[in-house]
Amino acid sequence: MYRMFACALAGMSLCLAVAVTAAQATEFPVNPARFDPYKNFKFRVKWDGHFIDGVSKVSPLTRSTQVIDYREGGDASTVHRSTGITKFEKVTLERGLTQDTAFEAWADLVWKNGAPAGQEIALAAFRKDVVVDVYNEAGQLVTAYTLFRCWPSEYTALSDLDANVPGVLVQRLTLVCEGWDRDRSVVEPKEPGH
Repeated sequence: MYRMFACALAGMSLCLAVAVTAAQATEFPVNPARFDPYKNFKFRVKWDGHFIDGVSKVSPLTRSTQVIDYREGGDASTVHRSTGITKFEKVTLERGLTQDTAFEAWADLVWKNGAPAGQEIALAAFRKDVVVDVYNEAGQLVTAYTLFRCWPSEYTALSDLDANVPGVLVQRLTLVCEGWDRDRSVVEPKEPGH
């Protein structure tokens, strides 16, 4: 009984030590007084070196790796797991309809209606790298992601028209990409104070 009590106390002090260490660590090393995570409403999207105006929504950047189950011939009761193919999910961009034709122009590089036979796709130009910059409330760049070798797999030129519902017309561009990575040169900025 004494031994079990001593183990419980030792475990509790280990838990307390871990809790104190976690409390001392900060999620924002440059701005330790900041506790709130970054908001999701300040971002910009760029391709061909230009920011695309009006983008109001970017779907999540998600990757998943296939799990391969296997077992050894001499050990029929244990399943081992290994990694398979890593897949990057499609990313959808949305923006209100304006006179800017950036979405349509890129979608036309993948398939252009009325182009002569054999020229419906611009093979040398339809893939682009896309950059998503994320900013804090003060407008400082806090993180950025580059999506590699993207191309539009779906383009919605005009959302539903409905005279009974107030709203704006929305365009959507769904991109297939071959991977994405965080730009590690973007570091936490010193936030302005009063």
